[in-house]
Amino acid sequence: MAGFGEPGVTTVDARDLTVGVVAARWHGELVDVMLSRALAAADACGVAGVQVARVAGSVELPVLAQALARRCDAVVALGVVVRGATAHFDYVCTSVTEGLTRVSLDEATPVGHGVLTVDTIDQAAERAGLPDSIEDKGWSAMVAVLDAALALRALPPT
Repeated sequence: MAGFGEPGVTTVDARDLTVGVVAARWHGELVDVMLSRALAAADACGVAGVQVARVAGSVELPVLAQALARRCDAVVALGVVVRGATAHFDYVCTSVTEGLTRVSLDEATPVGHGVLTVDTIDQAAERAGLPDSIEDKGWSAMVAVLDAALALRALPPT
């Protein structure tokens, strides 16, 4: 985590937008908090509608994100991947990031990357939006993706 450079956007006016949220069940105690914080951010931004889907792990996030991107103005993907003793961490992180990016570009729908990729579970807890966390990834991923969806809407027609 850099700990600096965040744009400081706390809410946006998203009353005409719909958003999909896909959240992993792996590390559910943290992802559930992130999901709650993302939904709180959507509510604070006045989102017109939210659809939530759950999947087993982070590798499954992109396919559900794609299905939601076909139905919603924006999508947020939430998960936690903790480094282990094998290269599995690298494969999962690469697969998830490339998959979510591909969905966003292929569907022309912003996809918020709210997947924590950390070395330890303590690092994940620091970013999950718990009362004593230093970051709130669920909230920030939601606001960022809504901001991107609004920016897309504001573009002049081609």
